[in-house]
Amino acid sequence: MRRTFISLILFILLALAGAAAMAAMAPPAPGALPVPGASPRLFLAAEAGPQSATPPVSTPPGATGTWSPAASMAAARMWHTATLLPSGKVLVAGGQGAGGTLASAELYDPASNGWSPAGSMNTARAEHTATLLPSGQVLVAGGADPFNTPALASAELYDPASNTWSPVASMNTARAQHSATLLASGKVLVAGGVGISGTLTSAELYDPASNTWSPAGSMSISRMRHTATLLPSGKVLVAGGSDLNLWGVFLASAELYDPVSNSWSPAASLSIARDPHTATLLPSGQVLVAGGITHTLATAELYDPASNTWSPAGNLGYVREEHAAALLPSGQVLVAGGCDDDNGCLATAELYDPSSNSWSATASMSTPRVWHTATLLPSGQVLVAGGFDNRGVALASAELYDPAGNGWPPAPGMDAVRLALPANRGLPQG
Repeated sequence: MRRTFISLILFILLALAGAAAMAAMAPPAPGALPVPGASPRLFLAAEAGPQSATPPVSTPPGATGTWSPAASMAAARMWHTATLLPSGKVLVAGGQGAGGTLASAELYDPASNGWSPAGSMNTARAEHTATLLPSGQVLVAGGADPFNTPALASAELYDPASNTWSPVASMNTARAQHSATLLASGKVLVAGGVGISGTLTSAELYDPASNTWSPAGSMSISRMRHTATLLPSGKVLVAGGSDLNLWGVFLASAELYDPVSNSWSPAASLSIARDPHTATLLPSGQVLVAGGITHTLATAELYDPASNTWSPAGNLGYVREEHAAALLPSGQVLVAGGCDDDNGCLATAELYDPSSNSWSATASMSTPRVWHTATLLPSGQVLVAGGFDNRGVALASAELYDPAGNGWPPAPGMDAVRLALPANRGLPQG
């Protein structure tokens, strides 16, 4: 919790201070660049190249599922986005890498297990959102590039047909670490996040037909790093997160957005404050929320829209925050990686079974990772990409999870970028 709290506060302080404040600090190693959300004295070293593999990770006895190496991305990155396209390929965009904030994008092709360039965004950004539109294009909005712009209002579209990016109308409010949800109308709801002056309550709607943004009311509480889930009713459940305006307090509150009235109303609160957790819509229409912090959590909860109530959803085998989750074709939920403040980055993974409301171990990844992405492929496999690990290394590596397999084969060494950590500080998580 301590490391995440510090990183949470310092993300906005670094963004607000900008390059002028950083210049007054002790100089970093040559070529080093700052990591957003981390201590101002944490830098991504510009050196890159083959690094020794992470020590072998043990897999729980009897665990099912397999992980196998996928091809590595061209650029190591964390705080990026990953979007499944109608073609079955996965678009990865932006994030933070060795040279600072990234504008580059890449496409993963499951058929060839390879990556190819997907052009570059007009603006380098991390902590942004990416939303697949009904047209097949991808809307990328907001984010941050701390040395240049602490919070971005700009947005752009990726067109898979031309493999190019083009600017679209900017949001009314610059924001990072917000949420973006595709509504049944085809519009995109963007809510909360951190802006130029602090955490936001505001929300806005993007209309692809008119290329315009319009106000979508305001939440009752300013929040960032929350989750937003489209419910079968068409409403959007926003839950948890944190509020820098209250000095980084973690939130248990939840709210519902109604597109019909374009307004917000309170929902029942979580049993405990959580940030950054995951939220997964189940086939039943319930929402599974797992992990996060108050003191790094192993608990999970289910939200039932019919009764507007939360109920326990068993305990994970590991406390974790900053992990990734994916709904499998079986209806189970895969949770992988993340951070335990006592033990660092995790390689472990586990499965939630709605039929028994319980968790079970599955095979562990080859590489511990935090702030990675997890994308369900048409094959039923899950692509996990990027993040950073226990060595302070931003990762270019990727792995594939197969629910039908048994055990994880080890992944080979990878090209990575190393984080330079001060001797008296742990690895920040945020």
